[in-house]
Amino acid sequence: MDPSLVLYTIGGGLYILLGSLHGLYTLLDIREPRRFFPRDRAVYEAMTGTTVRLTRGRATMWNAWLGFNLSHSLGVVVIGLVAIGMGTAEVGVLASQGASLGLLVVSGALLAIAIPFWFRIPIAGTAMASACFLVAFLLRFVVGS
Repeated sequence: MDPSLVLYTIGGGLYILLGSLHGLYTLLDIREPRRFFPRDRAVYEAMTGTTVRLTRGRATMWNAWLGFNLSHSLGVVVIGLVAIGMGTAEVGVLASQGASLGLLVVSGALLAIAIPFWFRIPIAGTAMASACFLVAFLLRFVVGS
């Protein structure tokens, strides 16, 4: 089996795992906030008592926060699914050099965001997935050429 396909699948699996856990933790916070809950309870109370101006009073900052986290986790899972699709595609759009480069750029951008803004586990997972995509790209399109 082509090692680049295995690396796309491993990197994609990391993103699906991270995105799924992030989504699960966010969903659990809807009922009992404690995972993405601010350390200062006053911040939570301010978030639940303040609406987002853009929504004209419909969404509180807390609900917006939960929504941002859910949409982020969905996006991360989709990136993982695309990567796994690349790992299982021998030909076609998902196996193309452009798609591989695009996945590498998106993963690299997530890593650049992760380093200053996230915490240790997602930084490590994003770094590992990005490394998998980089090596897979090099194996497939540089060495394999």
